[in-house]
Amino acid sequence: MTDRYDTSTLIEDQYEPGSNDTVLKNLLGIIDPEEMGIAETAELWLVQEKLISEVSSDQSFTAQYLCDMHRQWLGRIYSWAGIPRSVNLSKGNFDFAMARVVPTLLDEFERKQLRKYTPCLFTNRDDVAHALAEVHVELMLIHPFWEGAGWEGSWQH
Repeated sequence: MTDRYDTSTLIEDQYEPGSNDTVLKNLLGIIDPEEMGIAETAELWLVQEKLISEVSSDQSFTAQYLCDMHRQWLGRIYSWAGIPRSVNLSKGNFDFAMARVVPTLLDEFERKQLRKYTPCLFTNRDDVAHALAEVHVELMLIHPFWEGAGWEGSWQH
């Protein structure tokens, strides 16, 4: 009998064989967590340079652009990069937004935070800090992707 709540068939909820469930299934066959950290960081450095050169100071951001940036960063490592997650996640005793509402929350995030605070053309330092904090916190609470949001350590799902 199949467990209808089993998420192990979802590619983003699979681990690389031989990694003792410590490294997510990836396109490079990496099984060591430290090696994966190095690979993800190397890709971040590459995409960071590209994005810095293409993003302008008067650019507005969209939820789709955030997905595109995630895909540019981790797309050579994970087949699901840039796609909002389809599994529930928690860290310690904290549950992130349920996966089924992530697309709706991303739309709301775009309407309420990204449209209001991007481009970030505020001249007052406090206004800039407030805008950055609100956008960052909202994005972290939604946690739209399984990997690549800056939270280290063990996940539960």
